[in-house]
Amino acid sequence: MKNISHIEFYTETKEERLPGFTPDFPYIASCAQLDKYRDGFVPWHWHKPVELFYMESGAVEYCTPQGSTIFRAGAGGMVNSNILHMTRPQGKDEENIQLNHIFDPSFIAGEAGSRIEKKYVVPITAASQLEIIALYPDDPQQAQVLGLIRESFRLREQDDGYELQLRAALSEIWLALLALSRPLLKEKQRYSKTNERIKPMMIYIHEHYAEKISIAQLAAATFSSERECFRLFHNCLHMTPVEYIKSYRLQMACQMLARGREPVTSIAQACGLGSSSYFGKVFREQTGCTPSEYRQKWQDHDSRGQC
Repeated sequence: MKNISHIEFYTETKEERLPGFTPDFPYIASCAQLDKYRDGFVPWHWHKPVELFYMESGAVEYCTPQGSTIFRAGAGGMVNSNILHMTRPQGKDEENIQLNHIFDPSFIAGEAGSRIEKKYVVPITAASQLEIIALYPDDPQQAQVLGLIRESFRLREQDDGYELQLRAALSEIWLALLALSRPLLKEKQRYSKTNERIKPMMIYIHEHYAEKISIAQLAAATFSSERECFRLFHNCLHMTPVEYIKSYRLQMACQMLARGREPVTSIAQACGLGSSSYFGKVFREQTGCTPSEYRQKWQDHDSRGQC
């Protein structure tokens, strides 16, 4: 199980990079130590694989375009394929550990177009109203599923037949999630996939954050109106386009500070944040420390602790 304290993105698509994820075995397990994340939260992102998780300790808030959900220790759930989401720990001074199965639906569906995919997998992955499935231990039926998820993390790679045991465990969990979701699946899909329409805007920002970006440029580059641009950011990310641009620039600044030795002034300019004085001001507002203090803290930080 890989221990993580930050996420990275593919240059081409800006989806989350999943180290160790391979076509012949599209699955990874991770232990997210959320209280040790560099930015104090996991920024907005998406990935085709589904994310099945269990809260080992602490509490976390998941945000999706439809709203936010709190998961405390003992709870868990699943984030659907290609859904925009972000997470942030709820406690500042408590251990916050989340166990994750991240896998492509084909891992349990088999060949594309198979009967298993059509009958059991697509009903969930194609349901726009199912952005996230929440599971809580005080509900008996959901508690059973949480028990299956918790037990599935006990499987070890060195065990004989590990891959088959894992696929069997995830298939059993998936079948249980499908049963829990049937009432929602029977409803008419009232939700439009607005998160698919905002992704090109986010990608444009990710590619041009070092430059000056006007809302008119952003809208024109993604074949939208400025009004539509503001509406999508408000409805999906619950912030304005300008707030997202600033937030993303600060995320990039944090990465540069943690990894390199470039002068703070150079990083400010490279991230599109202007002068070092303005950069210092907005950086302190966001992180509670100066860029130099942040660099010193995270360049010496060992993020390879054991879960």
